[in-house]
Amino acid sequence: MAKWLPAALDYIPRWLDFQMRLTGQPGCVVAVAEHGKIVLEQAFGTAELGRRAPLTPRHRFRVASHSKTFTAVGILKLREQGRLGLDDPAGRHVDGLPPAAAAATLGQLLSHSAGLGRDGDDTGHWMDRKPFPHEKELRDALSAPAPVPASTRFKYSNLGFGLLGLVIESVTGEAYADWIHREVVAASGLEETVPDLPSPGATPLATGHSGRLPLGKRVPIPGTTPTHALAAATGFVSTARDLALFFGRLDPEAKDGLLSPASRRELVRPQWRNPDAEAERHYGLGTMIGRTGDLAWFGHGGAFLGYITRTVVLPGQGIAASVVTNAVDGPANPWAEGIVHILSTFARHGAPTAKTKHWTGRWCSTWRAIDLVPAGGKVLVADPALPTPFLDAPEITPEASGPDRGRITRAQGYNSYGEAVELKRDRKGAVAEIRYAGSRLLPEARLAAELKRRYGG
Repeated sequence: MAKWLPAALDYIPRWLDFQMRLTGQPGCVVAVAEHGKIVLEQAFGTAELGRRAPLTPRHRFRVASHSKTFTAVGILKLREQGRLGLDDPAGRHVDGLPPAAAAATLGQLLSHSAGLGRDGDDTGHWMDRKPFPHEKELRDALSAPAPVPASTRFKYSNLGFGLLGLVIESVTGEAYADWIHREVVAASGLEETVPDLPSPGATPLATGHSGRLPLGKRVPIPGTTPTHALAAATGFVSTARDLALFFGRLDPEAKDGLLSPASRRELVRPQWRNPDAEAERHYGLGTMIGRTGDLAWFGHGGAFLGYITRTVVLPGQGIAASVVTNAVDGPANPWAEGIVHILSTFARHGAPTAKTKHWTGRWCSTWRAIDLVPAGGKVLVADPALPTPFLDAPEITPEASGPDRGRITRAQGYNSYGEAVELKRDRKGAVAEIRYAGSRLLPEARLAAELKRRYGG
């Protein structure tokens, strides 16, 4: 394990716990894998509001468009077997397709550049107003004129990945769910993942939830709807653990990937930039690609009614992280990138030293909470309310005059650069409060008691 990683793994759940309380989310599970081994797995919150059902890491989630990566791996595995090519038009493998769909190459479908519509002219299945389409309805939706010409831009299409599911069925002679589960899911050693619902076994499914508006409260959304012909695009059900393990093995440098290193490089090679978006993000073959801070990542996200999920891999680092949430407004995307931000910060600063490791803990004032986070020879002043807690974080350098005295040696101009910080201990020697540039900061429980005395509540 990288020397700096344990400190990062210690802070990630403390930050997520604060984020959970701040945002009022029902539940979240995070998993981090390093070189194919789970090094962090923790659940927060509840599996269903209104019932005393604590969420556990073994609860499964609808992981939606993560399905596209599983499908892409299946297509590339068939290519390695010589059974299809990425330049093959879909019509070579699937009979009776309308012209635009028949002409779309498998590579275009995988990279969302075939120009096909996103979901068709009736998206009621995404709103839980009608069932997901079967094959006939998928073919009917594909018969609509393509909104844009092929190979002109990145244009996300669930219909296109549904078509890839039909290609897999035609080439293998098996149902998509059967073949993909045996040749991709089981072959990857995953035990908590299925291509669609319903599924055998007693592994529990976390209940999805609506947002707080317009009802003023969240309501449960069962999340048990089968996705039929769109399983290849959005049907998968999994856990944070399985996602971190599966995606981590897609790193071209991983030692035991299901695909060859050449296929994995092709999978995560940027094909198209996401147009009309300020953040620079790209899409490969069933993979999202970007950069947060110093670290590049690839992975995928998923949005299903009641669930938001996200997985990121740091290529070359051997690290994969997955965040799964059970609400339609779950912040899985900013939280996953926040984890990358935390990992990047510790990779840059290193593990705490003997002089900094006791500078730790969450400290609160009426204004805000801060986290003292030792990293290398500095103490970072993190803001746990931010999705990127170390953004513009001040740095404290312990002073030679005593182990509990320090000075702010890095801070943006509106902060307290150059001023003193001191840890204040009680009679038993435990740090009881801190003085931060003249401010008295307390543990959360003590501040809560003070606020109650002063203001009621």
